[in-house]
Amino acid sequence: MILRRAACIATAAALLCSPVFAASPTAIPDLSAGGAAWRNTHNDFILPKTGAGPVTWDPVHPYFGNGDGQPPTSRVADLNNPILQPWVKEVLQKLNADALAGKPQFTPIARCWPNGVPGAILLRLNPMFIAQTPKKVTFLYQSDHQVRHIYMNVPHSEDVAPSWYGESVGHYEGDTLVVDTIGITTKAAADYYLTPHTDKLHIVERYRLVDEGKTLEVTFTVDDPGAFTMPWSASQRYQKMAQTMEEVACAEGEAFAPIQDPQQALYPIPSAAAPDF
Repeated sequence: MILRRAACIATAAALLCSPVFAASPTAIPDLSAGGAAWRNTHNDFILPKTGAGPVTWDPVHPYFGNGDGQPPTSRVADLNNPILQPWVKEVLQKLNADALAGKPQFTPIARCWPNGVPGAILLRLNPMFIAQTPKKVTFLYQSDHQVRHIYMNVPHSEDVAPSWYGESVGHYEGDTLVVDTIGITTKAAADYYLTPHTDKLHIVERYRLVDEGKTLEVTFTVDDPGAFTMPWSASQRYQKMAQTMEEVACAEGEAFAPIQDPQQALYPIPSAAAPDF
């Protein structure tokens, strides 16, 4: 297992340090920023200025995370958001009841599960690295070695098997990387309120550099007629950091600080009955 992780990190480092492929600087942005790290700036998705937005906290029960200057609180979803189909509202209502009853609430990554899309946009404590080649853009998340592959200038497959990160295809529009994703497994929640979705979830993200390259901005639209009454949008911003990739093994860290509570059954730590190598 250790050898396998070491090989993964070595491969990632090689990609990040490889020369940028030949292209017009005005046509293709260098999102890799020379191997820099990108760390997001918000605990939740940033709400759009107009139009339908994502699930966020109930105004009566505001959310505060670690480092927000207030004692941390559990996430209680705003059930008045008009995007919610009735069955989705019922799921969130049960989760809200648990939170208000004081039962521990876990985000997927806190229990060592992949975040999926758009959930990966919420990964905050550990940064993201980007590797670009003409045929593929790779998002390398320091959190538990999660990797997302974006295949460039190709259509979606005719049949996409559901997976944690689905199938992402992309192209450039001027200074913006546009990513179209389908095939997200329903095991992955749409956000940290654990908002569910169906297998028809469709996400379109747009990444571009702002603030003279110091900030990476992503705006995205989510569409799933089985879970949401309308498409909704949100954004996130990442700050550029001079940091190298480190190894972060979630399950190994859990061994030093285990969470002993019946509610951990919501997200038990992934395990395998047999080796996968």
